[in-house]
Amino acid sequence: MQIDLAGTRAELHACGALHLPEWHTVLVADAHFGKAVSFRRLGVPVPRGTTLDTVSRLDAVLAATGARRVVFLGDFLHSARSHATGTQAALATWRAGHRDLALTLVRGNHDDRAGDPPAALGIEVVDEPLPLGPFALCHHPAPVEGAYVLAGHWHPCVHLMGRGHERLRLPCFWLREGAVAVGVLPAFGAFTGMHPIDRRPGDRVYAIAGDQVRAVPAG
Repeated sequence: MQIDLAGTRAELHACGALHLPEWHTVLVADAHFGKAVSFRRLGVPVPRGTTLDTVSRLDAVLAATGARRVVFLGDFLHSARSHATGTQAALATWRAGHRDLALTLVRGNHDDRAGDPPAALGIEVVDEPLPLGPFALCHHPAPVEGAYVLAGHWHPCVHLMGRGHERLRLPCFWLREGAVAVGVLPAFGAFTGMHPIDRRPGDRVYAIAGDQVRAVPAG
């Protein structure tokens, strides 16, 4: 879905990524690579293959957009346990197939605990905010004077009621305008939770339902 955001064109993708064509850049928030292995090391039985699932969806959006840069909006790795051999090997294999792709990580709260990604992945690591045109790229969704903030951290979702009175919980892009100019991307990782948003008048919300992104009417 194409929208206008801060006076420029943005594309919202059903994988949870946001593409800024003017800068040939894809933004993804909260990949949380290695979360599943972190849980398994604590004795919690959780699915395998989540890293490969996440990078395959990243491959798909890169193919669809032709982007030359990916900016991770925080929480690239989930914890110190995410430096497990299997997780890092999967990331290294993916990186080897994208040697010309520029990668940047804006540190988030989980990155503080997990540590920076291995240098071999060739990821530029910076603190927030990272300026890009009219935007401030962050992990935490807090206002930055003179910029429209694009961030993650909250794993936003919206509750919708179906025709059969079933209640759906869908990840969403949550875009706030006005004095608090902050947009929050859904979590990109294949194994992440979600948090319901507190929608206010004037907010734009775009829910992800399968392979589609749909505007959610107010009210």
